[in-house]
Parts: sequence; C-alpha cells; structure tokens
Amino acid sequence: MSKTAEAVPTGGLRRPVTFLHCILPIAFLTVIILYGLIARPLFLGQEALTLEVVFILASFFSVSELIFLGFSWTQIQDSVVRKIASALPAFFILFAIGVLISSWMISGTIPMLVYFGLELVSPRYLYVLSFLIPVVFSSLTGTSWGSAGTIGVVLIGIAAALGANLGITAGAIIGGAYFGDKMSPLSDTTNLAALAAEVDLFDHIRSMMVTTIPSAILATIGYVILGFTHPPTVQAAELGSLHPFLDSLKVMFTFSPLLLIPPAIVLVGSLKKMPTIPTLLTSILSACVLALAFQPYTIADVSNSLSTGFNASMAHWATNLPAQTVELVNRGGLYSMSQAIFVAFLVFFFIGSIDTINAMPTVVSRVFAFAKTRAATIVAALGASALTNSMTSNQYATSFIVGDAFKSRFDDLKIPRKVLSRSLEDYGTMIESMVPWTSTAVFMVATLGVPWADYWNWQFLTLINLVIAPTIALLGIGCFYDEVDNV
Repeated sequence: MSKTAEAVPTGGLRRPVTFLHCILPIAFLTVIILYGLIARPLFLGQEALTLEVVFILASFFSVSELIFLGFSWTQIQDSVVRKIASALPAFFILFAIGVLISSWMISGTIPMLVYFGLELVSPRYLYVLSFLIPVVFSSLTGTSWGSAGTIGVVLIGIAAALGANLGITAGAIIGGAYFGDKMSPLSDTTNLAALAAEVDLFDHIRSMMVTTIPSAILATIGYVILGFTHPPTVQAAELGSLHPFLDSLKVMFTFSPLLLIPPAIVLVGSLKKMPTIPTLLTSILSACVLALAFQPYTIADVSNSLSTGFNASMAHWATNLPAQTVELVNRGGLYSMSQAIFVAFLVFFFIGSIDTINAMPTVVSRVFAFAKTRAATIVAALGASALTNSMTSNQYATSFIVGDAFKSRFDDLKIPRKVLSRSLEDYGTMIESMVPWTSTAVFMVATLGVPWADYWNWQFLTLINLVIAPTIALLGIGCFYDEVDNV
C-alpha cells in the first residue's frame, strides 16, 4: 500500500491510493475552471458557469472517485463534516459582517464619513484624494466594487470636469478601493482568506499591514507627485456635481461625532486583539442605539436593515435621490453575505472530500518539491495565488484552493499561517483588477469608463505590493518566524 493510503482511513479501502488518484480531482477542477470560467465567456461567446456549479461538478467527481477506490459514504461524509466544522467560527463572522455594514449605514456612520471625506476634494490634490477617499470608504464598507461604483464614479466625474488624466484617476480609485477590500475586517475576501488559512481575522489583518501599509504610503507619495507633473488643466474648483450627492446624505441622516463610536470599537478590538465576534456584536449594538438616538428611523427600520440590508426607501421623506446615493446606502444585512457563505460551503465540501485521501498536501509536496526553504515556499504561495485568481476570476476559490494546498507546507517549515493568509491576498485579491479578462477588470472598465490599458500602469498600490510581497519573503522581513522558532 502506498504511503498516501497509509495516512487515511482504510476500513473500506480496496485499492491503493496513488499520486494519480490525488491529482485527478484537482485536475478535473482545473479543467472545469478553464472551460467554464475562461473559455466559455472569452472564446466561445457563452455565459460563464457559476462558481457554485463548478464546485458541485468537482465534488461529484471527487466523491465518485473515492467510492471507486472503496471508501464508504460515511468515511467521505465524516471528512467533509470535519472540514466544514473547522470553518464554522469564520462563517459566524461572515454573517456578522453583513449585519455590521447595515447597522453602520442606518446609524449614519458610513454616510457621515463619506460626506466629510468628499468635502476634502481639491483639484490640486485630485489624484492623491482619488486614492485616499476610496481607501477610507472601502475600509469602512469592505467593498471594492461598491467604492468604485459610488465614490469612484463621483471622483472620475470631477476628474473629467477638471481636465485631469482619467487613467491616473482610475488607477488611484481602484487602488484605494482595493486597500479596504484587502484590509477591512468588513471585507468578504479578507474574512475568507483568514478562514482558508485558519487564522484569526485580526491576526491576518495585522500580517497584511507588513506589505500593504508601505505600499499605500509609497502610492500616496506617487499620486502627490503626479498632481504636480500631470496637473488637471482646469485649476478652478468646478465641484458642483458633488452637491446633489452630499445634500442628499444630509437629508437622509443627522451627523454627530458620536457616530464614530462603532468603527472605534472595531479599531480598539483589533489593536487589543479582542475576540472578533464579541467585538463586532458590540459595534453592531452601539450602531443600533445611535440609529434610534440620532436618526429618524424606527425600530422596524433598524430590524429590517439588520436582516435584509438598509434601503433608501426607508427615508420616505427624501425624494429624487441621486443614483450614487442609492448605490452607496443600499447595502448590508444578514443575507447579504449568503452567496459568499454558500460558495465557501461548496468549496469546503470539495476540499473535505479530497481530504479523505490527503490529496492537497500530497500534490503540493510533489509539485512544489523545489520549494525547500521558507522564502521559496512563500513565493510559491504568492505565485499560486496569482495563477489561480487569474484562472478563476474569483478570490473565494483562490483562497480556499491555495490555502488548503499550502497549509501543511507552511506548518512543516514553521511559517506562521498568517503569512499564508497574507500571501493569498497580496497576489490574489490585489491582482484581480490587473488581469483584463477578470470580472473585476470588466466591472471597473464599465463603471469608471476608463479602458484597462489606460489605468493599469497607474495602479500604484497593486504594482508596488507585487514587488514588496516577494521581496520581504526573500529577505525574511515581517514573516514572524520568531513566533514559531522560539516556541
């Protein structure tokens, strides 16, 4: 019997498990991804398969193979249940994030911060503000698409009116939007990367600071310089397009410094390494109290917002709201994270099934046998994340596929898993808008009206991050080796 088979339950095993058996379900998944997510939309002119269908087909293949090998359904089911059970705490966090966003919205916290953030817009510093304002907004909402589709649209309109370089502006907007998509505890990709690597959410975020904060600082400096080397042709502040948007926020919400309490709770909880769920629930409760104290919404409105998300129609006194306002406020709720959770469930089902024969660690050990050092392993994880996201156009799949493939490898080399979770986003989440055929790039081009070829080279945050991530891995900086070497 092979070494692989010895490490798995053998009660119903009739055939030895070989490397071919381990790689077949992974190869099948790869073929389905290439056909369903790349070939169909890009070359065949057909609608792409949904990610749910992709993993249902992959799971059917893997279960069929396991039954062929002689495993009983009970053995397969037990392996799947163990995998899903290990993810339950993170599923709880994902549910809480949806509720948190809607509570911050109905309390007026997010609208207030967006309002005063946009008040800072100045043509002289348009490019750097086009980066920093989406940084703030995406950090508060955890959404890159939402940031680009709301604040980004406003900023690109201002840039056009001022005769600014739209490629630079779009690159700054997208980079700022992805800062929060990567760093915010409200982001689904941030939570899923932590879940896939099985690390604490706030540990994951603190690890990402090592690569993302320096990248953001350098990007900010770059956009400040561009403001002088590529200034807008119109120097007078023609910002009238902002007024309807800003006025509508003041009609819908009452602003107060006390509305900063909910995000302050999350910030303090992160810095003090408090348990994630209690921290988020405390922030949600405080936002609900503030909504009833400061806003004209009823208890029923708060309840509905927490459940299905805030909706602009709750502000029945506000009429003729700008489209950007509606796009900004209509979000959140318990059910808003259902797709992310369902996709995660199906991915875990597939991974749990192939765990029955220890497939992922076996394949990784063979394929990445060249990566014998810590630095090489981290760089390999970065490359695998970039390749998988480019193929799937989906960070959910990337996090789980690459995360599960590399966890054992990182453990064997005593590399903290928060370095793995960081790598999933450094070359996974961050590369989405840089690959022209991904859904993110298509969305950004359609939303901002700027071609991919015009903005990609101005997206400083991603470009700098793509250099910093492997560099610090090769130098051994910020990899937290002391946390495991001294144990």
